[in-house]
Amino acid sequence: MDFREMSYVVAVADLLNFSQAAEQCHVSQPTLSTQIKKLEESLDVKIFERDNKHVMLTEEGRRIVASARRILHEAESIKDIAENAGKPFAGKFRLGAFPTLSTYIFPTIVPQIKKLMPDLRLILIEEKTNELIDRLHKGEIDAALLAMPIHEDCFEKKVLFNDPFFLAVPPEHPLTKNTAIDIDELTNHCLLLLEEGHCLRDNALEVCHQHNIPEEQAFRATGLETLRQMVKAGTGITFMPEIAINSSETGITYIPFKNPAPYRTIGLVYRKTTTKKEIIDKLESIFHSAWEKH
Repeated sequence: MDFREMSYVVAVADLLNFSQAAEQCHVSQPTLSTQIKKLEESLDVKIFERDNKHVMLTEEGRRIVASARRILHEAESIKDIAENAGKPFAGKFRLGAFPTLSTYIFPTIVPQIKKLMPDLRLILIEEKTNELIDRLHKGEIDAALLAMPIHEDCFEKKVLFNDPFFLAVPPEHPLTKNTAIDIDELTNHCLLLLEEGHCLRDNALEVCHQHNIPEEQAFRATGLETLRQMVKAGTGITFMPEIAINSSETGITYIPFKNPAPYRTIGLVYRKTTTKKEIIDKLESIFHSAWEKH
């Protein structure tokens, strides 16, 4: 079983589609199918159950794919070590962030990363939290900016900063009379929140449950910018993280909370086995510096 065959098997396991896997691997579908069939024959085990419409892993196939992922990841690590020998801040680095953070933090920190690590080939990935965690496990990204806490033991976590929430309201809303607001004053107001899958929704829901604040059930936004426009349209009020606030923005009012104010904690998460610790330490320093100036 060689690296090429392992990559074919992993691609099919990820996509559960031979045509899409062949396209991803830059080979024809007959070539990929033939290689996997030969591999199954040589191992005398079925990796996939398949017919004309469906593909699924067998129990033995799951274990084979898990081993193949580890081997391919280690092979990639060997390439990285060789590529970066004597040049710890060079080579490829894949950094992920979830959508309600990436839009606002990447424009701030990317210029600093390029300035301080000019030889680094930075690849940015925007995905929801669960997808980023999965890609970290698979070795498809090197680190991710995530909302804490993250409980997986195989990861290291560096806390970077706290991102306070403000209350976003339309300019004509009665709450605009407050220069700061006690969060318990919101028990008679419904909050607009994001749809399922966003960690910012989970952060906001946790605060709502702690303070008995109801959620607006009729509307759920697909993204933070949609949520902002819904507030501007007078549809309702919501939490807005400080990093997403533009102080010169019109058509919306942001009210700070009285202490203790709600917030989310942002951290840098990476595998304990990473070969790119020096880059991660430098990134931590860049993030701390950028947030202090924010």
